[in-house]
Formats: sequence, C-alpha cells, structure tokens
Amino acid sequence: MTGAVLALLIALSGTGPGAGVVHSHRDGGWGMGDEGPRDPSLRSGQAVPGPFIPHPPSPIPSQDAPSTYLIIIAGIGGSPEHATAFYEWGKSIADAATEKFGVPKGNVTYLAESPERDRARIGGKSTKEGVEQAIAAVAARARPGDQLWLVLIGHGSSQPDGARFNLPGPDLTDADFKRLLAPLAQQRVAVVNAASASGDWAKTLAAPNRAIVTATKSGFERNETMFAKYFAAAFAAEGTAGADADKDGGISLLEAFDYARREVARVYESDNRLQTEHAQIADSALARTLVLSRAASSAVAAAAAAAAAGDPALAALLREKQGIESRLAQHRARKASLDSAAYEMGLEKLLVELARKNQEIRAKQGGKP
Repeated sequence: MTGAVLALLIALSGTGPGAGVVHSHRDGGWGMGDEGPRDPSLRSGQAVPGPFIPHPPSPIPSQDAPSTYLIIIAGIGGSPEHATAFYEWGKSIADAATEKFGVPKGNVTYLAESPERDRARIGGKSTKEGVEQAIAAVAARARPGDQLWLVLIGHGSSQPDGARFNLPGPDLTDADFKRLLAPLAQQRVAVVNAASASGDWAKTLAAPNRAIVTATKSGFERNETMFAKYFAAAFAAEGTAGADADKDGGISLLEAFDYARREVARVYESDNRLQTEHAQIADSALARTLVLSRAASSAVAAAAAAAAAGDPALAALLREKQGIESRLAQHRARKASLDSAAYEMGLEKLLVELARKNQEIRAKQGGKP
C-alpha cells in the first residue's frame, strides 16, 4: 500500500493506523494438494474428480448488509440411534447459529425425520417436497450477496442414476439439488453433504459462488460417516476454541471443514482403524468468506435498529458499510488468483471507500468527522 493511501486512511479514520479498517481473515492463498495439476481452489486430501471447472470472481453484492440463511436437513435415520444422532447434530448447528452467531431464527430452517421430537426447532418433515419448498423460500427472499448454508446430515448412496441423499419417502439426487440451487446464482452458497457416498456431489454441484463440502472423496466410500458430528462441534461451544483458527470470533466454512476433517482423522487413528471417509472441499477461497459471525449479524441488527429508531439515513450508511466489508472480504479471499498489482490496487480502493464510509457514519452520529 502506498504511503499516500495510508496517510489518507489515517486522516479519514481520525485515530491512527488501521482505524476503521476491518480485517476479515488473514491474507494468503491455499496451496495445491498432492494429486498433480488441479484447480487451486480445491482443497482436500484428494483432488475432486473431473475436469477443472473455473470459478470466476463473485459478483459485487448489494450495498445492503448481506444476510445469512441456514437450511439443515436431517435425513432418514434407519435406526433410533442414528435418528437421535442426526437430530442432535442438526440441533447443535441450529442453536449455535442463532444463539452464538446471531443468525435470526426466521432465517434458519431445520427439517428432520420426526418433527414431533422438537417442534420448537424443527419446522417440518425432511421429505423431498419439504426440502424443495425450503430452498425455494430462501431463493425468493435472498438478495444478491446474501449467503446460504445448506447442511445435509444423514445417509447417502451412489446409484447408476446419480448420488442420493436418503429422505423419508423419495430421495433427492445430486442433480435434483443442482436444479434447486440454480435460482441462487447471485448468492454465496455453502453446500455441506455430510452423508456417506457423497463425494460425487462436488463435481455435479460445482458452480460460481458455490463452495461444496462432502464427507467422502467419492461415491465408493459407502460406510457410515462421522464427519457431521465434528462439523457440528466446530460451531458449538466445546469445539469453537479449536475451529476458530484466525481467532476472529467467527467460524468460516473452511475453518469448520478443517476442524471436522482433523477430528475425524484423530478418532480413526486413536481407535487404530483404517479410515474409510476422506472429506473434501471445493472452492476453498470462497469457503474462507462464508462465515457465521455475531459481528456481522450485529451489524445487520444495528442497521435495523437505526431504521426502527427513525433514522433511515444512518441505517442506510450502516448497510452500505457492511456491503463494503463484504466486498473487502471477498477481494482478500481472491488474493491467490490475482497478480500483486491488481490485488493491491483493489485493496487500496476498498480500504479508502470503507474509511470514508466510517467517517460519514461518525458525522451522522454526531462525532468528529
């Protein structure tokens, strides 16, 4: 960053170096795996099978503060023990999202095999129709730049007509989810399939603005998986200390993936068993920007509070600030794919824009510009 730009940032912030600048995740790119040439945005023990599918930069989101939506689908258990485990893991993620990270309850949809188990949390039965309606409802509400987390917990299988996620009644295939998610092209989407035989989903669902996590590296890893247990623990109180790698108070999709994959390997090793599941992630750069964070949720709430207090101008400024911060996080995540000059130029432009917006907000609140 040039000295002139740094001086401008200091002057606009009114305090000193770094004032008004939001540091969201550490800069830096991710290396490639050990499977030979591959898309550098793919990160796992093995490369995702299939040809390289380029992921162009995400579109600039709306200037309004981006919202977070969460859909949790607990599939058919097949036994009381599995049904209980699936329910508990889904409940853990839902509770962490609303209670710890401030996601509005109205933005969280939890579908399960037995809704009567917990009517307060479970919004309906996890049937094919229920899943389709839940995704369609978010697609109708979400604005460009919003993020959706879709988490599938349960059993899966790989069939000649496609990979399946097992539900009460007719199953849904990876092709079905590709169709259902198509209307969300302007949103950032995290798809987490924590079921067995889920590996082929990464290739089928690959698309711009979409990060995909699967519990297995292929459809041939058919044994029961434990990935969902530790993915849920990454967000819960007992797991966050280990999952929050950059200590920013939020959990990104990439951090949750790394935590769960590490814990799964640890359990297999401690039990002296051959590991039969190997999780993978596609578009790890985007996964760094998909974050559950109370700070982001609080900023959205602050804008809403300003509007409710009769200050729509301040609310608009707060929403614009969050839009800039979202664009800044996405730009930092693309560092590895940009040449250094382009990255620095874009970074300086966004930092100056953010500093000026902070100055406007302080002036509106009656503080020193």
